[in-house]
Amino acid sequence: MIKLTRIDDRLVHGQVAMTWTPALNADCLIVANDKAANDDFMRMTLGLAKPASAKLLIKSLADAIIFLKDQRSQNFKILILVNSVKDAAALATEVSEIQSINFGGIRTKEGARSIAKAIALTDDDVAVIKTMLAKGLELEVRQVPTDKKVMIETLI
Repeated sequence: MIKLTRIDDRLVHGQVAMTWTPALNADCLIVANDKAANDDFMRMTLGLAKPASAKLLIKSLADAIIFLKDQRSQNFKILILVNSVKDAAALATEVSEIQSINFGGIRTKEGARSIAKAIALTDDDVAVIKTMLAKGLELEVRQVPTDKKVMIETLI
């Protein structure tokens, strides 16, 4: 069962391990990221950051979709982590169980503008967000579980 899908360009880090995982009672973190799936050093560092209470699976986006559609994934309480709006949209398109996406951390980069604390979006990101909103997905901004949900459509 998917507990949360989170966009966070750091993927697994202290905030995820110490606040989100216990708040969701998640027992499985899935990093859905093509680069991480093929980078041994990145896999190792993400593994060091994971909480001891949860299993960590690092999969390509395509393999994450296959896993999430498999009945066996229903035995886990899953926190999905992606590092981009585009990857979150791809997952939500393919995995019908994803009805809500949390925007947790997207650092500024060239061509991006800040819309909230720790969230900077490009015009391409905004276009993808508008498409997801049109499909009826809930898109909310929160750094930690105790923050009040802010709906992204109020910020873009």
